[in-house]
Amino acid sequence: MGVRIFRVELRDELRAIVREPTSLFFSILMPVGFFILFNLLYGHGSTQGLSAGTAMVATFGTYGVITVAALQPGIGVAQDRDLGWLRMKRVSAVPVGISLAAKATAALLYGVGVLLLMGVAAAAFGTLDASPWALLRVAVVLLLGTVPFTLFSVAVGLRFRTGATIAMLNAVLFPLAVLSGLWIPIRFLPSAVKHIAEFLPTYHLAELGLAQLGDGSALLHVLALVITTVVAGTVAVMSYRRARI
Repeated sequence: MGVRIFRVELRDELRAIVREPTSLFFSILMPVGFFILFNLLYGHGSTQGLSAGTAMVATFGTYGVITVAALQPGIGVAQDRDLGWLRMKRVSAVPVGISLAAKATAALLYGVGVLLLMGVAAAAFGTLDASPWALLRVAVVLLLGTVPFTLFSVAVGLRFRTGATIAMLNAVLFPLAVLSGLWIPIRFLPSAVKHIAEFLPTYHLAELGLAQLGDGSALLHVLALVITTVVAGTVAVMSYRRARI
């Protein structure tokens, strides 16, 4: 019974982003579009011992997956709260937990799509220089790394209305992308930015992705993301308990 309900909820969540042009643009088309633009301009260069186009799969890939993970679940939860759907699900046969899990899973699947589009584009431009196994590791790492962002997104959606949720999540997402070097490599930014980046989960996720393509150490980045996940999970649980569903 629970599996069947989950499948129905997941199908509805996967359709929701396609039905909403704004979500489709900001969550999928814009990250892929940025990747294509920067790949065409700088993809044939080199960075950290990698071709720039290959490194962008990790850095812009990080931006792509966290954009979906940070926007879609939270906005969906906020919309359901505003419309009263979460209240109805709480008293119906659809557990709220299954609904939230479906939103998170849908974001994960769209994240897979974003990474595939980026990989295909880089290969088509001739800027991709990595083995299939290395690319698979990057994809797995980036997708697993979306967990804290999904939890944070849900926490925001449980506490604020749709408009405020959209504004707040975007206000957090774009500075994180810039300060973490997801668009422009850290070495080209002011030295103060690097010191800030070391405290940002987006930076550690991107570095963890880059480590799958080279010989970089991953332990510190994994630890940073685990701590972030624990904090985000705690905030999400507290938000759920206090939410007026």
